[in-house]
Amino acid sequence: MGNDRERLDREQMWQHLGLIQTVIERHARTSFLLKGWTVTLATAVFLLAVRSEIPGASLVVGLLPALAFWGLDAYYLRQERLFRKLYDHVRTSPGTSDPFTMNTAPFAGTVQSWRRTLVSFSVFWFHAPVIVALVVGLGLFLCLGAKLPMPDGAAPPAAASDRPEP
Repeated sequence: MGNDRERLDREQMWQHLGLIQTVIERHARTSFLLKGWTVTLATAVFLLAVRSEIPGASLVVGLLPALAFWGLDAYYLRQERLFRKLYDHVRTSPGTSDPFTMNTAPFAGTVQSWRRTLVSFSVFWFHAPVIVALVVGLGLFLCLGAKLPMPDGAAPPAAASDRPEP
């Protein structure tokens, strides 16, 4: 009878580890997709800025989702780390946790906070250059905006003082 109980406990542990591993993989995949969307967004924003009559506005609008993706990437990386801690706990201490628990709260103190994760190597050095590129592009468009060629050879928009009175 005790042998059957041990076998059942071991099977439950493997199922539990499988569930946790699925969550870890999902968080890693989401983080990867966020990085892809960040690059896509930055490229699209630069293209819109070049074609736009108000390039600075395009870049400012592009900064908001880029910052949001940075925050989300840090969030998912932190969650992934929490679930890795849960995985290690279930793996090394069978029978000591609730069966099939997905509660990572007990491990929150052992993983970097969300703010610290924002500036961790893997997150910061991917997102910061994108943000810097958008800010530098914004600065260039604001400083050189009148000197940049317009698409299809169009003239730059007239300043408000150059427009005729109605």
